[in-house]
Amino acid sequence: MTRHYNFCAGPAALPVAVLERARNELVDYQGRGLSVMEMSHRSDEFIAIAEQAEADFRQLLSVPDNYKVLFLQGGASMQFAMLPMNLLGQGGSANFIQTGIWGKKAISEVKRLGYACHLAGNSEAGGYVDVPSQDALTLSADAAYLHYTSNETIGGLEFDYTPQVVREDGQHVPLVCDMSSNILSKSINVADFGVIFAGAQKNIGPAGLTLAVVRDDLLGRAVPNTPSLFDYQMLADAGSMVNTPPTYAWYLAGLVFQWLRDDVGGLVAMDAINQRKAEKLYGAIDASDFYSNPIAVANRSRMNVPFVLADSALDKAFLQEADQAGLLNLKGHRSVGGMRASLYNAVPEEAVDALVAFMADFEQRRG
Repeated sequence: MTRHYNFCAGPAALPVAVLERARNELVDYQGRGLSVMEMSHRSDEFIAIAEQAEADFRQLLSVPDNYKVLFLQGGASMQFAMLPMNLLGQGGSANFIQTGIWGKKAISEVKRLGYACHLAGNSEAGGYVDVPSQDALTLSADAAYLHYTSNETIGGLEFDYTPQVVREDGQHVPLVCDMSSNILSKSINVADFGVIFAGAQKNIGPAGLTLAVVRDDLLGRAVPNTPSLFDYQMLADAGSMVNTPPTYAWYLAGLVFQWLRDDVGGLVAMDAINQRKAEKLYGAIDASDFYSNPIAVANRSRMNVPFVLADSALDKAFLQEADQAGLLNLKGHRSVGGMRASLYNAVPEEAVDALVAFMADFEQRRG
């Protein structure tokens, strides 16, 4: 079997150790005589899987006891609708920091649903190459929460600070963060946030699962007539099982959490590995006149590294030769072009070494 290096932005690489364990347990889970995919979500076996996954996730991120962890369906994009439904039941407006396409989509969804919203910060005019400073953020007087995307997958832009959220009247406002593409890449202080959510298909597991971490005081605030499958309180009360959850994705996420804890050594160790990977690739880009990255150095993403060639006519050849060299899915998003290497947790350091070597060789031959 040949495994290539997968730089896809999502669905993304999974740890080989996780895939191998899942393969070994696929037909017969721990001698039970059936697959996890065949289990009732209310069986003792699956309840044990689910509880262990949540416990391991809580341990990795040091989630405080006054937060619920929800295992949901619908992708992170469904949270663009669920958040205002759950957090605007007592009035006010949704505030946003827009630093890329995903933040823009979240704003569009709130407007589409008819809720009040306010743009507290925006880097669109500058081409999304940096994030607004803390001093530049302006919350509305009726801000109910502030939503931002900590890492913009498409543009390769990552926040270098955690916004402080206080209105002019001194009222602290819940901070909501879309961490889909950098969750579990480093340690964070969960207590800084009201809600954290993340689609699984970057650093958690396969597509089809979304995690939401919700502070207890934000439960029970849903607007009237919020569907039961959208209501954080109902989902929390039912242990994320108002209906049948994505059981196999939940199981695989649990294996990833165990891999992070036992094989990697936790998020401090993962953070150091991710830092080395990013430094190697950005170092190669910066040392070259052939490759370039447009993002302000302070806001360069460690997870998603976009870069362009000096001559875009060589893009097709670069991608073809990279694919032949076992370096997969390097094409940039259609909205920005160029190349993009996603360096999520499961992308090994040797993959970055191989990419850097290929880039140097390609430049020597084609530059």
